[in-house]
Amino acid sequence: PDSPRPYCMEAILAGINQAKKNIWIVTPYFIPTDQIITALQIAATNGIEVKMILPGKSDSHVVKHASLSYIKPLLRSGIRIFLYQKGFMHAKTMSFDEQVAIVGTANMDTRSFYINFEIAAVIYDKRVCKELDDSFIEDLERSREITLKEWAKRSLYNRLLDSVCRLLTPLL
Repeated sequence: PDSPRPYCMEAILAGINQAKKNIWIVTPYFIPTDQIITALQIAATNGIEVKMILPGKSDSHVVKHASLSYIKPLLRSGIRIFLYQKGFMHAKTMSFDEQVAIVGTANMDTRSFYINFEIAAVIYDKRVCKELDDSFIEDLERSREITLKEWAKRSLYNRLLDSVCRLLTPLL
């Protein structure tokens, strides 16, 4: 909050916008800005493999449903989303093209970008990126993919709950 600009968000956007092959994201809280959503959708529609792991179990019912309200447009863009099934996933990592990674305290949410004191390291080390990618692949094996077809079958109750929780995102 004492920075003149949201540097963590800008670093994430730079990584997304410069990726050529793949973008792999792990985040426990996904309440993205419009800029992040648009950048991810553009990447996916341009043929870049975008995969995200979100927690299947959350420590906040409201945040979980608010996060889920963003899923459908991402799935429609070709982004693959997985829910981690082995407890609460609290990692905050991003990997771009096996070349660059971002690791830190920042969640992918407005609060982390503008309100909280957060820090993230941008890593340009192929060995570290490989280790993070290997960990991501292991976590995928412990995750369940959400498909657009499955998502369309969600109950009216869950869709309404997601929408109501999304209204609260400025406070989350």
